[in-house]
Parts: sequence; C-alpha cells; structure tokens
Amino acid sequence: MNQTLLDKIALLPEKPGVYKMLDASGEVIYVGKAKVLKNRVRQYFQANKNHSPKVLAMVSHIADFETIVVSSETEALSLESNLIKAFLPKYNILLKDDKHFPYFRIDLKQDFPRIEIVRRIKQDGAVYLGPYITGPSIKEELRLAYDLYPIRHCKKNLEKAIARRERPCLMYHIGKCCAPCSGNVTKEEYHAYLQEIIRLLDGKSGDMLPKLEQKMRECAEQMEFERAALLRDKVKSLRALQEKQVAITVKGLTADVFAADILNDAYMIFALFVRNGKVIGTHAFPMESEGDVTLSDLRCTFLMQYYGNSDVEIPKLVLLDGECTDEETVSEILSEKCGHKIEISVPRRGEKHKLAQMAKQNCTDLLAKNAELQKRAWERDEGALISLAAALEMPEPPHRIECYDNSHLFGTNTVSSMVVFTDGKPDKQEYRHYRIHSVQDGDDLEAMREVLTRRFTKAERLPDLLLLDGGKTQLTIGEDVLRETNHEDIPIAALAESEEWLYLPDREDPIILPRNSAPLHLVQRIRDEAHRFAITYHRNLRSKSALYSTLDRIDGVGEKRKHALFDAFITIDAIKAASLDQLKAVRGMNEPSAKAVYDFFHPVDSGDNGNITE
Repeated sequence: MNQTLLDKIALLPEKPGVYKMLDASGEVIYVGKAKVLKNRVRQYFQANKNHSPKVLAMVSHIADFETIVVSSETEALSLESNLIKAFLPKYNILLKDDKHFPYFRIDLKQDFPRIEIVRRIKQDGAVYLGPYITGPSIKEELRLAYDLYPIRHCKKNLEKAIARRERPCLMYHIGKCCAPCSGNVTKEEYHAYLQEIIRLLDGKSGDMLPKLEQKMRECAEQMEFERAALLRDKVKSLRALQEKQVAITVKGLTADVFAADILNDAYMIFALFVRNGKVIGTHAFPMESEGDVTLSDLRCTFLMQYYGNSDVEIPKLVLLDGECTDEETVSEILSEKCGHKIEISVPRRGEKHKLAQMAKQNCTDLLAKNAELQKRAWERDEGALISLAAALEMPEPPHRIECYDNSHLFGTNTVSSMVVFTDGKPDKQEYRHYRIHSVQDGDDLEAMREVLTRRFTKAERLPDLLLLDGGKTQLTIGEDVLRETNHEDIPIAALAESEEWLYLPDREDPIILPRNSAPLHLVQRIRDEAHRFAITYHRNLRSKSALYSTLDRIDGVGEKRKHALFDAFITIDAIKAASLDQLKAVRGMNEPSAKAVYDFFHPVDSGDNGNITE
C-alpha cells in the first residue's frame, strides 16, 4: 500500500456505507457494502486475514478506493446493487442473464381489451400473468386462449368501427372472434370470456376440461357434429396445456423457488416459477465473479439483481435452498419496491422443502453437465491442438492452421481453396479461393504448386501449421514452394485420405494418429472443410461456364457483354424471359446485339430450329 491509501483507511468513518475499489486506470473493479466502513475496508489490506487467491488478486490491483456513507444497512444494500449494475465490476458477482421474461397483460378497465404480450410490469391496474420462460410457450398459450374463447385479435379502433357500421372480419365468421367492432357482444359478455381466460392462463383450469368434454358429448348426441369437432379440438389443446404444467402437492402455492450452487469457478442459480400450485417454468441463471463467493452471498446478490433492478413480478413468497446474506434487509427492500410484504424463506421440511431441493438438484446437475460440455469442447479444440502439436513435435500448439485442396471436373475449371482454423475453430473471414490458370488438364500437383506459390510469395500473415490434402507427393510440392519463397521454417504436414496418415518432411514413416482421437478428428475436420469449400467454388464456376457457353454461340456477344448479361439477369432462364427492351437496357448492349440475343432464344418456327440445346 502507498501512503495515500494508508491515510484514507485511517480516516474511514465508522458508519454503514458502500465502497468502490479502483485500479490504476480509475476503473471500478469491485463494489461492496459494509455495516462499518472502516472495519470492512481495512480488512482487505491486512496480511493476517489469510485471504484467498482471488481476493489477493483483486487487492493487488487496487490503486484507490471511494466510499459513500448511508444511514442504514438497507440503503447500503440497495446502493450496492445499483452500483454493481452501473459499473459491472470485474470482481463482483454478476447476473449474466438479465433478460425480461414475457407476461400476458389484460387491461380490464377497457371495455373490450386485447391480450397483450409485454416484458415489463407497470403499476397500472392491469392484470399481468406469467412469467413465461420462452417465446414459443407464451405464443402457444395465447393461441389456445384464442381457440377456446372468441375475443378480439385486432388493434382497430372499436368506436370508429361501430360508428362506420363495419362488417365483422373473417375471424368472426370462423368463430374465432365475437366481433365487438360490430356491437354484437356486450361488455359483460366479453369480460366473462376474459375472466375464463385469466383462470386458464393463471393455472386454474382444473374444472374447465370436464365441462368442455360434457359439452362435446352433448353436441354429438344432438348430431351437431361440426360443433362437437370444434369442442374436441379445444379439449385436446386444453389437455396438452395441463400436461405441460407440472403438478405439485402444495395447493394454490404461488412462489419463486431459487437454488444456488458452485462448481469450480462456475456459479449458477436455478429457478422454479410456481403459480397456483403449478410449476409453469424453469430457468437457469449463470453468474460470474472473479472474487471469492459464498452460496449465501450468491443468493443475496442474485435476488437484488434479479428483482431489484428490473420490472419482473415479485410473488409474496420466495423460497431458497439455503441461507441468504442480509435476508431481512433484502426482504425489506423488495417489499418496499413492490408495495406488499415479501417473505424470503428457507423451508426445512414438507413439500416446499422438496421444491427447494428439486431446484437444487437441477442446479447441481446442470453445472455438472455444463462442465462436461466445456471439457469436451476443450478436448475437441484446444486439447486437440495440444495433442496434435505433441504428435508433430511442435514446440507449442498451432494458433493458425491453413489447409489447401483442389477441385476440377475432367480437368476443367480447376480451383483451389484455402481454409483457416484459428485456435481449432473455423475462421471463415480468412477463407480464400483461387482460380488456377497454369493447369488445363486437372494436374493436382501443379495446381497445388500454383496456389501455394501465389499464397506465400506475398504472404503477410503466416500460418503456424500448413496442412495439405494428399500424401508424400503433395508434401514434396509444399516443401519446394516454402523453400522457394523463403518460408521453410513453417511446419508442414500432408494428410493422406486413404489411410488418414500424416506425412512430415524428413520422415520416412507416417504419423498414425489413434482412431477416434481428438487430434485426428481435428485434422479431418479441417481437411473436409477445405474440400467442401473447394467443391462449392467449383460448382459456382461450372454454373457460370454453362451460361457463358450458351452465350458464346450468339454473334455479337463477347466476354464483356456476357458478363454484363450475367450480372443483370443472374440466370439463363432470366435472359430467355427478358424482352428486347430489357436486353437493350443492359450496360454495354446495343440494339443489334440485344436483338441477336432475343432472336437466339426466340427463333422463328421454321420446322427445323424449334429446339435449342444449351
């Protein structure tokens, strides 16, 4: 510590507040709160506190700090949450997924309201239903509500529509709308539909299914088969919805259930959203932090960031799988925010405890799954590079790998491709393709020589590994070009497709990588991508050549005019369909040449030239 820090620590007040740790550039790297600022801040700089490596790393970057004195712990917690959101400090716990979930909004103050989908809850007296975890789920339930009840879909001004005596739209005629725009339904009847929809979307649809099934049977008995079929479809949709809502045994429970867990340096909160005794959705919230974090701190920080800094609905009960730092203070802040008492509880037994443990198990399993996926991704990319470097006796893993391949059809339109993999992943912005000019008979070796010579004669960014598709002969060509262009220090290898063996310079026997090994899969993936890229370019050239070969048979149409026609119409069919005026309008075309093209594709029927071979 410098003397300035020592002096500032000595002058710290013995009051509650918030402190900001700053690095040498003035950036806020950590925000914290304290009951007593002097004691808390001083602890960071005391060697006998046995700090963890993460805290020591943070302290090593502290060049200065600032404090804000507040009147209570409640204010300190609220201010800390706001400052974390504003500065996103490196060493704080940060909620990575801060999206706003969608809700249904129904404004019952209106005579004939629509159902709206919103992502923010306002204190406007409207009914909000949700949250819904995914867009498809909320759209599916909205479709079901429209199927079951004939409420309006449109946004038209109903007063004007009634004044103009507008006719009902198609939705009315197919039974999907009660047509309030034409005055066919009263406000009371319409609001009765809305109340049923609110019950449906709020998870209180338990008695609706038997009623619909009874109506369906009655219609069938009365031989009203079309109406019975409509009711059958509604029964099917409602049953599907109820099957998706996971039943629990706590009757009528409405709560958010959160569980926290830490695995290695990964932090996560898993949520169950329970509404009226039904789990309507789940969501995982990844958290990140460079500093040491306890599960108790993790829960507290999450609640403040998730509820405190957004407009999500806060139920009266929040269940946790364990203790939460400053639980009473968090409850007080959230209660003040939403205008009613918020209870934060850690159930120890019963069905609520089972819910919390369900969330905990899901959190733990998901962290383990993510860790395994990250491990496999590492083995597939970075780990494969390390293994490949060891097999090729390279001093370090190759950062940039370039691979080359050729493609042609019976010696025509020979092309080459260069694909680039950076850190084991395709870097498509660096891909290049080449038209081969020196080869007319499909000689792969000479095509490889030309493309490598063109690449390395004026190379600015060089690869860490050059990979060729082929065996010893291609390797020899690559060595010659690298020597001629003074790049013989670039490591080079050739992959023989028949046996998937790697050939290296100055080595008689190939390197045989184990089957199903990560490094072999990596070089195969690179080789296959070069092959795909070359074939795609070759096919494009062939399609253009087919067009040009047709145009070559037209007098007065040279290379420039062929290119101009292709640029203007793209395909041969479009040129065939073009009028004479359209052909004349193409840049570089005059009336004789346009007429020659038009006459070529529209010959006068003389009995012997009605068919044209392209």
